[in-house]
Amino acid sequence: MINLECCRNLEQIDIDPNKNKIVLVGNPNVGKSIFFNYLTDTYVSVSNYPGTTLDISSGNYKDKIVLDTPGVYGVSSFNDEEKVARDIILSADIVINVVDAVHLERDLFLTQQLIDMGKKVVVALNMMDEAKNRGLNIDIDELEKELGIRVVPTVAVKKKGFSDLENNIDKAQKGKISLKQDMEKELDNINENVENRADSLLILEGDENVASFHNKKPREYREKVYMQRRNRVNKIVEKVITKEMTNKNIGDKIGSLLLRPLTGIPILLLLLYALYQFVGVFVAQTLVGITEEMIMIEIYQPFIIDLVSSFIAPQSLIGKILIGEFGVLTMTVTYIFGLLLPLVAGFYLFLSLLEDSGYMPRIAALVDRGLTYLGLNGRAIIPMLLGFGCVTMATVTTRLLGSKREKIIAIFLLGLAIPCSAQLGVIAGLIAPLGFKYFVIYVVTIFLVYAIAGTFLNKVLPGESTDLLIDLPPVRVPEFRNIIKKTYLKSKYFIVEAGPIFAGGAVGITLLKEGGVLQWIQNAVAPFIVGWLKLPKETTEAFIMGIIRRDFGAAGLNSLALTSDQTLVALIVITLFVPCIAAMLVMIKEQGIKQAAMVWLGSWIAAFTVGGIVALFI
Repeated sequence: MINLECCRNLEQIDIDPNKNKIVLVGNPNVGKSIFFNYLTDTYVSVSNYPGTTLDISSGNYKDKIVLDTPGVYGVSSFNDEEKVARDIILSADIVINVVDAVHLERDLFLTQQLIDMGKKVVVALNMMDEAKNRGLNIDIDELEKELGIRVVPTVAVKKKGFSDLENNIDKAQKGKISLKQDMEKELDNINENVENRADSLLILEGDENVASFHNKKPREYREKVYMQRRNRVNKIVEKVITKEMTNKNIGDKIGSLLLRPLTGIPILLLLLYALYQFVGVFVAQTLVGITEEMIMIEIYQPFIIDLVSSFIAPQSLIGKILIGEFGVLTMTVTYIFGLLLPLVAGFYLFLSLLEDSGYMPRIAALVDRGLTYLGLNGRAIIPMLLGFGCVTMATVTTRLLGSKREKIIAIFLLGLAIPCSAQLGVIAGLIAPLGFKYFVIYVVTIFLVYAIAGTFLNKVLPGESTDLLIDLPPVRVPEFRNIIKKTYLKSKYFIVEAGPIFAGGAVGITLLKEGGVLQWIQNAVAPFIVGWLKLPKETTEAFIMGIIRRDFGAAGLNSLALTSDQTLVALIVITLFVPCIAAMLVMIKEQGIKQAAMVWLGSWIAAFTVGGIVALFI
């Protein structure tokens, strides 16, 4: 009996549940993506797993489908990653378990759970070169004998052992279980009605989702099952590993330096500067200046406007929807391919370098303590940094975070207090002539709002944020081909997924403008702008333009005759103001319209409240 719920989910991500499936499973940072890319070559698709923000890669290998699961330490329902991995594993015909040879004691726990589930498994024992460098000798024959399954030694970054792995895929078999007689008896009792060992084992381990699916109560044997499994793994490791004394290699030495605050923080600051220069300056300004302004605005838009105008009157409603200021064929296409595509590709390229080099987990570990005060953990440093390049792109990367609570906090802080690179350039140009005093007031105000908002959300949001449980893989030179392929696939998926959202947003804002709603908003808030913020009425137009695009709003202040105090207030408000429409649309996609509306409303309140307070005291 197959868990039909997981099969329905596979159908929703365009996976044929009737086709034989090879599932790649492993702990985080064991190199699964390299195996996946090798087996599937170019025949790859990326889908969003139903009910989560997790992306699942799938591709063809001969007559089978290959599925890549999120990195997990066990098969259960503690978080979205484990739930998705569990559902996919339950449908697997063959499991390729990628194991880190350096951390055999840790990784074999998952291997043994897969075996206990009754799955046909073949182990790819990866990073054998790293194990050798650390003086670890692993008896492969003895490991195969103990597990009862095929074990293939590999070095993924050099493709060593890959052909041998291919030859053993169809030889995958069920291994030796770890459960003792008492637990096997309990499992047999569940099996009388469930008829599937994998589901029965998960029910025995207390998985409420699987138990509910079978109208069963979850059993409370998780700790006992885990102890039996852990004891067996420990005995296996004692038998198969011998260790020689060896000096630390260069990767170990670099890894240690990256984790120590005295050396790690300066290195991190240099990396952040490099990230900002690459994504925030080179991509967001130089490259986007070419793709958006030269190619899309100067070449593409005149061409498409002339083409459509020959068939449809530009001043008609359809004409404005297609080729107007916020047209589907003008603004939408320009935003997606001129602005977002370079940013997305640039981000994923840099992120892939950090991931494959082993540096990403070390960054998270280094900054984890500071971010816990905001209800986040070290993983949140990545979207926060990327927000200074593009808040829209950074919002997508909140998928890295472990809980919905953390994603809400991160998205709110991104939308509230992180100015994108384009906006930063305009803000810097406006505040520089005001003098050091105004610069300090601006920076301190934004920082305080960021810290207070994060602390407040951490206190009031229900639940608890996840702890940073992260492995530190070896520091090594990334494989260029793997980085390029990951960048291409993730960028392609983002564009395919985001395109319809931006098109719908463009149609909506055109209809609002043509219906006079935008003008009505401007007139409605003008008295508040003048009375509370002490700004000219014309500033309202700049704020409304900030909704369309943040840097447009900031640039709109250039043409106004503002005093130094008014400029400071206006810049604070427009920084804390609602995210641009592109970021809002992505927020709706990631968290739903209710959460996005809360971010939008919260940003309005915070921006005008803080702006008014500053106006009172300067």
